Amino acid sequence: MTVEDPYRARYGPGAPTDLPDRWSDLVAAQLAHRSVRAYLPDPVSDATLTTLIAAAQSAPSSSNLQLWSVVAVRDPRRRARLAEVAGGQWHITEAPLLLVWLADLARARRIAAEAGASGEGADYLESALVAVIDAALAAQNAALAAESLGLGTVFAGALRNDPLAVSRELGLPAHVFPVFGLVVGHADPARPTGVKPRLAQRVVLHHERYDDSTQADGIGDYEKLLADFYTEAGLEPSWVRRVAERFGSVAGLRGRDRLREAFRRQGFQLR
Repeated sequence: MTVEDPYRARYGPGAPTDLPDRWSDLVAAQLAHRSVRAYLPDPVSDATLTTLIAAAQSAPSSSNLQLWSVVAVRDPRRRARLAEVAGGQWHITEAPLLLVWLADLARARRIAAEAGASGEGADYLESALVAVIDAALAAQNAALAAESLGLGTVFAGALRNDPLAVSRELGLPAHVFPVFGLVVGHADPARPTGVKPRLAQRVVLHHERYDDSTQADGIGDYEKLLADFYTEAGLEPSWVRRVAERFGSVAGLRGRDRLREAFRRQGFQLR
């Protein structure tokens, strides 16, 4: 494999031509990421889980507040119920491990209370946002670590279809919110998945100031590129239509239009 190959896999014919002077196995692994939705039943060991969480805890954390937690779900029946919440994503039941990442302000509130402070700073949107960002950074570290160990992963944001049901299933206390899941397991080699192309860098990379003058052409090129990938996967071939359906109406949010209320019912004031 040459340095050009990971770029071509990720971007297709419009891959960047200014290749780096230095290369690393880490960058190669990042560019080779793919979402795995077909798994073998082989378990993920406790030792591997420990390594994944160590990698997660090595991610940046705003002011070292560490406002996240994670629940490792191995029970097949519990994973099946969570798969139902996620709209029938049955790879959640197929893989042996589901990690549910949590925005966790309960721990910080407890520490503040024990120090004699009111904890009212945790009631603001900024605190919730920091907790969500912390959880996302930690989860991405864990995903990259899992893939480096030969495991497959896929994120499951659809747990937010009904976060209160997830909270009940996992026994989450007030001030803890389920942000998304990460499915982890051994990819089934008989059902491989490819590297999904991304938008050309000229669409997402801006220099000094935001400039959308190349958006239309870039999106048009991407629509053509991704059509082949989606068709091969047996999916609706239009990326533009997918985006339009997601944001074209409340129905496209699949219940996630009620997130603000769910946050509040879990104790997040979001002031």
